[in-house]
Amino acid sequence: MQKPWLKSYPEGVPEFIDIDEFDSVTDIFETSVKKFADLPAYTNFGKTISYRDVDTYTAQLASYLKFELGLEKGDRVGVMMPNLLQNPIAIFGILRAGLVVVNTNPLYTARELKHQMNDSGARAIIIVENFAHVLEEVIDETPVEHVITTRMGDMLSPLKGFIINTVVKYVKKMVPPFKLKDAVTFKQALKLGSNHQFQSVHTDHDDIAFLQYTGGTTGVSKGAILTNRNMVANMQQASAWIETFIGDQKGTIITALPLYHIFSLTANCLTFMRFGWLNYLITNPRDINGFVKELKSTEFHVMTGVNTLFNGLLNHPDFKTIDFSKFRFALGGGMAVQRGVAERWKEVTGTTLIEAYGLTETSPAACINPMDMEEFNGKIGLPISSTEASIQDDDWNEVPLGEPGEICIRGPQVMQGYWKRSKETSNVLSNDGWLHTGDIGFIDEDGYVQIVDRKKDMILVSGFNVFPNEVEDVIASHPGVVEVGVIGKPDEHSGEVVMAVVVKSDDSLTEDEIRKYCRESLTSYKVPKSIVFTDELPKTNVGKILRRELRDKYITGT
Repeated sequence: MQKPWLKSYPEGVPEFIDIDEFDSVTDIFETSVKKFADLPAYTNFGKTISYRDVDTYTAQLASYLKFELGLEKGDRVGVMMPNLLQNPIAIFGILRAGLVVVNTNPLYTARELKHQMNDSGARAIIIVENFAHVLEEVIDETPVEHVITTRMGDMLSPLKGFIINTVVKYVKKMVPPFKLKDAVTFKQALKLGSNHQFQSVHTDHDDIAFLQYTGGTTGVSKGAILTNRNMVANMQQASAWIETFIGDQKGTIITALPLYHIFSLTANCLTFMRFGWLNYLITNPRDINGFVKELKSTEFHVMTGVNTLFNGLLNHPDFKTIDFSKFRFALGGGMAVQRGVAERWKEVTGTTLIEAYGLTETSPAACINPMDMEEFNGKIGLPISSTEASIQDDDWNEVPLGEPGEICIRGPQVMQGYWKRSKETSNVLSNDGWLHTGDIGFIDEDGYVQIVDRKKDMILVSGFNVFPNEVEDVIASHPGVVEVGVIGKPDEHSGEVVMAVVVKSDDSLTEDEIRKYCRESLTSYKVPKSIVFTDELPKTNVGKILRRELRDKYITGT
């Protein structure tokens, strides 16, 4: 097949990566902790631990899981916590024991947690005690046999840890009462594990590393099977792309997106570990005031995020007072980066917001823009090394270059399928290895992929396709708009009309003003016929606007 993207590759980026350089994620981890032993690895709440510390703690946890709990290779273990020092320790400890990480959203309801534990067959879970009461509700209806609880400040200094744990539990009352029989604390687990001689369990490409559950925005949450081959490939692919830009430089990456999300997990926690960088863990990025204060108090070089996160920072009055002199780049993914946000980002930080594209099912990186790109281009980038992109019609036939269709990805980072869901797997994975993403886009003559929208979110107005991202991009660029979500509203005349749900910063902003503004950039059938103002939009925990919930609220009334 044609690979027009190769001619646009940055200098030094290879067409193929060496997937056989490492056997597993554990192999990369153990190589990194030896190579960078004395360098700082993670920092949170003012406490920094080195790569050597991470090596020690993960060996202790792995020993506990293996020798004390008797977990066997391939058993699944849930990890349910925000960005804390305990999080990467838990992830790598589980992997070093030959087990499978089941990343779990700490804000799950009891119903959602029950589904994920049952679906994955998890035998154990490591959970921050703030959410232990949720587990208590359903644990007897799940296969979970072992529980390890942790407190927010458990890995901090004794004094600071005591203060934070006390404030969280007794002042802010963020820890509802719970009873979990035979639960062991994280500190106890490490201590008990230290009594054993650590023995790393060998895993290879075919062994599952993560069951990474989809966000559930399109239906029942499904576990994407990500093997060591998938994860090693994506780490190698991302490293090859980024290394040409940062070289041997050491630095700090701001990790604000939660590590249970595939973007943050692979890009921040795994890939930058290969470079010996410091992950600065932000526990609550929704606290923009606190987030900005942390950014002002530290030197940082890279940040990952989603459009809503970047937009929230830009709307904070103190963000522009941050020192960006050492800042190299920001990487945006998870949702479309809006041009207005990207332009403001460049104006404030002096750096281009680099857009990337991927899915849980691709571990996640599939396309990335060149890191030295001077201006935002509105495209999701070039297929990365060892990756092919194809635009296909509804019958899974490739369409000519430049024509829109469904974006399909093939490469070593593509998942093996959905856990115990062969039918759903066959709906998205072809026999020849193409993953059908559900996203509509096209590839231009230079090989850049441009996404138009989610297939399922497309609005049909009198036979014309309207893609919500395009309308959202225009409305969001209005100075009186904070953010916006666009959906289709049934209409007896045209089938559907465009509906915009808007959060405004200027109380004087009217529906007519928005329509007038839209008419300057959009053809008439794309201009919202219905506009609703609201105080906030429903979002996933990583900031994606949930159009489904907007439809439920404003269309179906559920």
